[in-house]
Amino acid sequence: MLSGLFQSTTIPVLQEVVSFSQARQAVLAGNMANIDTPGYQARDLSVEDFQTRLKQAIDGRNQPQVRSPGETELAPKPVMAEVAKSSQSILRHDMGNVDMESQVTEMVKNQMRHNLALTILTDQFRQLQLAISGRV
Repeated sequence: MLSGLFQSTTIPVLQEVVSFSQARQAVLAGNMANIDTPGYQARDLSVEDFQTRLKQAIDGRNQPQVRSPGETELAPKPVMAEVAKSSQSILRHDMGNVDMESQVTEMVKNQMRHNLALTILTDQFRQLQLAISGRV
């Protein structure tokens, strides 16, 4: 019953956004750490791919599920994007393609996405706490 309560809210979706942004921040930080490594190719997690998969998971969650009479509801699979192989940076003479400006820009955008998801998630939990306690 309690899992059904949480699954019907935006909490699982926000959890996936937070998990994705944490994983992406680690990849971007790795790019910055290797900025002077000869031949290092920048890596990234595809935001567009993640958003597409998340939308598919949300759409699938809203469709009725047909189950056998004794079958229990399984936890949803995490929605994570695969590492993108291409980068749009300029290739340097040492065959590396990491530039500080684009990495910092992507890290700031990623941090803003992460903070927004955490703010909404905190608000969701606060609303649930108020509903359970019966305080207004």
